[in-house]
Amino acid sequence: MKIISFFENFLKRDSLFKEKNILSSSYTPEDIIFREEQIQEIANILAPALRLEKPSNVFIYGKTGTGKTLSVRHVLKSMLLLAEKNNLELKTIYLNCKLKRVVDTEYRLVAQLIKEFGEEVPPTGLPTDEVYSTFYELLDKKKILLLLVLDEIDQLTKKMGDDILYNLTRINAELHNSQVCLVGISNNLVFAENLDPRVKSSLSGEELIFPPYNALQIQDILRKRAEIAFKPGVLLPGVVEKCAAYAAREHGDARRAIDLLRVAGELAERGGKLKIEIAHLDEAEKKVESDKIICAVTDQPKQFQTVLYAILLLSPQKKNFFTGEIYDLYQELCKKIKLNVLTQRRISDILAELDMLGIINAKIISKGRYGRTREVCLSLEENILLKLKELLEKSLNLS
Repeated sequence: MKIISFFENFLKRDSLFKEKNILSSSYTPEDIIFREEQIQEIANILAPALRLEKPSNVFIYGKTGTGKTLSVRHVLKSMLLLAEKNNLELKTIYLNCKLKRVVDTEYRLVAQLIKEFGEEVPPTGLPTDEVYSTFYELLDKKKILLLLVLDEIDQLTKKMGDDILYNLTRINAELHNSQVCLVGISNNLVFAENLDPRVKSSLSGEELIFPPYNALQIQDILRKRAEIAFKPGVLLPGVVEKCAAYAAREHGDARRAIDLLRVAGELAERGGKLKIEIAHLDEAEKKVESDKIICAVTDQPKQFQTVLYAILLLSPQKKNFFTGEIYDLYQELCKKIKLNVLTQRRISDILAELDMLGIINAKIISKGRYGRTREVCLSLEENILLKLKELLEKSLNLS
C-alpha cells in the first residue's frame, strides 16, 4: 500500500480521542484535585509578590508525578492574571534544569534569563561576570518582582556544583530596584541536605513536601481527564482502575498514569479498535517503561553511562556481580574512552541512582571485617537492555 493511501484511510477512521491534549504533560487543569492544601501553602508564601515585596524562597519536594509543577504553574497563572489586571510589575520565568543546551552551564542559564527579557547574548564567548551584569541591568531598569522557578533544581547542582545556587541567591545584593524570589522544585527529597552549608544558609527558604497519590486518588484524576479526552464509551471497564494500580506501584506517579492512558488509546487506534482494552494498557505499560528508562539514561553524564555499560557487559557472563567487578571493568572502559576515573565511593553513588531508577537491583551485603559491598543484578527486559546497549555504545563512541 502506498503511504498516501495509508494516510487517506487514517483520515477516514474515527478517532477514539475527543481532546487528546488533556492527556499531555503540558496541560494544566482548572481544578487540581487532592492538592488544594499544597496549592494554598504555595499561595500563602508567594502572595507578598503581588505587593512587589520579595517572598521567602520556596523549595518543593516530592516524587515524580505528585503534582509539584502543576500546582506551582496553577498558582503563578492566577498571580499573573491578577498582576495584569492591577498593572503590577510581576514577572515569572520557568526553567526546567534537566534541559540540555538551556541550563547545562552557568553561562547558558544566565543567557536564557536574558532571553526571557527579550534580549540576546552570544551563546558562548563573553566572561560569565559580563553576562550576569547584562542580566542585572535588564532586571533593574524598573521595579520588578521576579519569581524564578527552577524545576528539577537538583540537576542544576549536579551539572554545575553548589556555587550556581549561591550566585543566584546573591543577585538581590546587586539590584537597586528589583527583587528575585527562587522557587525550586525537586524529585530528590534530600537535595538541600547535601548542599554546602554556606549555600544552604544563603537559600534559607521555606520547604513543602508533596506526598504521593494513592491508587483511589489516581483513579479520580484519570476519570476526570478521560471524560474530556476520550469519546464516550471507548474505555472498557477496568482500564482506569488497572492504570491507577500501575501508577500507584510507581510511588503514586499521576503523570505516568496519564501517559499510560494516552499511549493505550494510541495503540488501540493504531490497531483499528473501537474500544480501549486492558490488553492495550498492558502493551502501553511496556512501551512507557522502556521510553522512560531510555530517556533517563540519555540525560545522564558520561560517567553514569560508562558504569551502566560496564554492568551490561558483565550481565551475559553471570546473573549477579559485585561492586568491585563493576569498578574494574569501569576503569578499563575509562582508559579506552579517555575519561577520568571516579573513586569507588562515587561509583557506589551511581549504583544507588541506577537502583532508584529501577535499572538494577542492588543489595548491600556485609563481608564482615572486609566491609560492605553491593550485589547487583539487572532488572530490565531483554529488549530494553539491547536498546540501552546500542544507545550507550553510540553515546560513548564505542560502536
